[in-house]
Amino acid sequence: MKKSLLALALTGAFALTAHAQSSVTLYGVIDTGLVFTNNQGGHNNWQETSASTENTVYGLKGSEDLGGGLHAIFKLENGFNLNSGSLFNAGDAFGEQAYVGVQSDQFGTVLLGRQFDTVNDVLGPISSAGGTYGGNLSAHPFNNDNLAADSMSINNAVKFTSNTYAGVTVEGMYGFSNKAGEFSNNRVYGFGATYAHGPFNLAAGYLELNNAGGGVSGTNQNGAVALDDGSADFVAQRQRIWGTGGNYTFGSATVGLLWTHSQIDNMSSVFAGGDGFVALGGGLRLDNYEVNAHYALTPSLSIAGAYTFTDGSFSNGGTSASPEWNQFTLQTDYSLSKRTDVYLEGVYQHVHGAPAGSVLSDASINTLSPSSSGTQVAVTVGLRHQF
Repeated sequence: MKKSLLALALTGAFALTAHAQSSVTLYGVIDTGLVFTNNQGGHNNWQETSASTENTVYGLKGSEDLGGGLHAIFKLENGFNLNSGSLFNAGDAFGEQAYVGVQSDQFGTVLLGRQFDTVNDVLGPISSAGGTYGGNLSAHPFNNDNLAADSMSINNAVKFTSNTYAGVTVEGMYGFSNKAGEFSNNRVYGFGATYAHGPFNLAAGYLELNNAGGGVSGTNQNGAVALDDGSADFVAQRQRIWGTGGNYTFGSATVGLLWTHSQIDNMSSVFAGGDGFVALGGGLRLDNYEVNAHYALTPSLSIAGAYTFTDGSFSNGGTSASPEWNQFTLQTDYSLSKRTDVYLEGVYQHVHGAPAGSVLSDASINTLSPSSSGTQVAVTVGLRHQF
């Protein structure tokens, strides 16, 4: 009897030890710099900015071993503006991400809460905008394909990401409207897949947003894509994004190609950087073709560049136009340590063929106020620290 009790006690102790294995990590990124822009609303401008490349955030993340190959995981991530201390997403304590989920060593991960979408997950790392060697300033016009780090976060989201099998990883996501009787009013769904083999990385994804930010009806503005905290890039009845791309690494160089298509139907406004939401009605189709490259000159010094051609089609019933954007990004980065680096980055954008007097006719580099003409140039020198 005593031996049985001892064995039971030891079994319980070992089980308690196994289930008690957990970790919580405080982490963050601080990205700030000085930006010169040749034209913002008709004037040149010097300004201090936050998150020119990566979002400035701090957060907590952790996991707990549940046994049997299962782990409880969570992340709470807050975005903020370093130069003012204000929240990046107005009114949100954890506006970047806030989720909890279960991870299986055998199958994959299920997450519930506020998260990034599938297109951003799979195509963002291949683009200049989603990588650290371009970042937010190099996003495609109006961040129309949601690839930049400062892209929208999806509320009320359930996401499944598989484990990797033979180099393939798949994921699917659904963001609920949370509106009684209006299941599809401000909801989001999407899926994506990646394939990695040696130096090759390939990805493809799809995302659909129904009445993001409340759409043209203005109801349920804070469903899956919130209007009040600035998450929405387009307020429209429907927005569909799909694309594919890949990159190849050889030696110290990485070269990438990317195509995305954004189709926005019955829109009412678009987010234009420092000018906030600007009225724009009608439909808009945008094809973004990007080529990018990154080269490490030394373990500490690198250069990178990207070129994007965006071919557009706009119609509001009375006006039709075919705007086109050309955008170039060039960056050099120097690592002072494993966690701290400095960078110099320049972005040039030119648009032509857009309807005169509309927000589409003014060059608008992401995160900055639009130009008063079809051309805008921005140069930034920044300091980035990770902890």
